[in-house]
Amino acid sequence: MKLDILAFGAHPDDVELGCSGTIAKEVSLGKKVGIIDLTRGELGTRGSVEIRNSESAKASEILGVVVRANLDMRDGFFTNDEAHQLKVIEMIRKYQPEIVLCNAITDRHIDHGKGSKLVSDACFLSGLRQIKTKWNGVIQEAWRPKVVYHYIQWQNIEPDFVVDISAFMDIKMKSVLAYSSQFYDPKSSEPVTPIASKNFLDSINYRAQDLGRLVGVEYAEGFTTERYLAVNSLGDLK
Repeated sequence: MKLDILAFGAHPDDVELGCSGTIAKEVSLGKKVGIIDLTRGELGTRGSVEIRNSESAKASEILGVVVRANLDMRDGFFTNDEAHQLKVIEMIRKYQPEIVLCNAITDRHIDHGKGSKLVSDACFLSGLRQIKTKWNGVIQEAWRPKVVYHYIQWQNIEPDFVVDISAFMDIKMKSVLAYSSQFYDPKSSEPVTPIASKNFLDSINYRAQDLGRLVGVEYAEGFTTERYLAVNSLGDLK
């Protein structure tokens, strides 16, 4: 199945927190979108692998994505080496996305920056014909996505562009709250983590509001890019 957009996250819930409003918007426009998680978040303080698997399935249904897969890399310990790059390359060649979304280039959690660089490098390498990969015993064709964009996570990175998600903020928050084990729950007896406070959930809304304010809309999500953006005419910019 060819996808229009393929979003990668180091952990289940990274994509939902970073760019699920944009994903919901693109799905509403008829785009085929998939999500690939690099790890199962097994080092997380709260919840379990089984719980997070169930939560990611629920979030996927809320967003309307057509693919959700997990590469089962080691949470906290995966590296940007050939073996891990080949796993990502196989997914890129399998789904042939035009656009790839991935983790923030740098962030509080070390896996986010690592995952960002791993996916970005794999997107380039995936276009090299001399790198051979197979899927179900069949040699895959080389494929390089047209663009790679990085969503913003814990750190307040200045975006290169923003996407108006005003009509999709409710879907974004529903997809985030699907991960009930990870976020604020006054009834929970599990340890408090940086993302398990009420303030963190509020901050998701505040950030989207602030980015929206800066461009004259209600809510927005920001992205960075490693190359110049191009438009056909100035009228394409808002």
